Amino acid sequence: MTRIAVVSAGLSQPSSTRLLADRLVAATGEALAAAGGEVTVDVVEVRDHARDLTDNLLTGFAAGDLRATIDTVTAADGLIAVTPIFNASYSGLFKTFFDVLEPDSLTGMPVLLGATGGSARHSLALEHALRPMFSYLRAAVAPTAVYAASEDWASAAEGGLSTRIHRAATEFAAMLTNTPRPRATDPYDDPVPFAQLLGTH
Repeated sequence: MTRIAVVSAGLSQPSSTRLLADRLVAATGEALAAAGGEVTVDVVEVRDHARDLTDNLLTGFAAGDLRATIDTVTAADGLIAVTPIFNASYSGLFKTFFDVLEPDSLTGMPVLLGATGGSARHSLALEHALRPMFSYLRAAVAPTAVYAASEDWASAAEGGLSTRIHRAATEFAAMLTNTPRPRATDPYDDPVPFAQLLGTH
């Protein structure tokens, strides 16, 4: 069973950001099913945690449902992350969610990136903003990222949104099935005995 976490940073309900996330999930599920795999999905709407995220930035601690949400995301086998694009970059709320994660918590995790915006001219934000951020977090980012502009939702052109979603999901599914994710070790799993710290036997 493959566990996928979905982080959607849309600000409205419903939102085109969540719509793109759902389509990426569906296409990934189909690709995994074709390979004989099964999938479970946990969806995180970042807007639901906006206040707790602000508190986390100020205090350094995740409170309320945010702690469980973070644990769900970091324990997943793969991540689909989708954000609206504002001023040629990811939204502040989207960035804040990943800012509060522990270092190395996404190391080696396969990630499929998506973004939405009103104009196709913002599509390069996937490459100059999102991809570098997840590379810095040491995640394994799928080669194809998917951007959906307003006009993409009504287009049936060859090479359009549906084609990009299928290609990206197929690549992401291959990463999930072919490359087991290396898990970060917790330094507190094997603590040094207190007597050893004191130098006694």
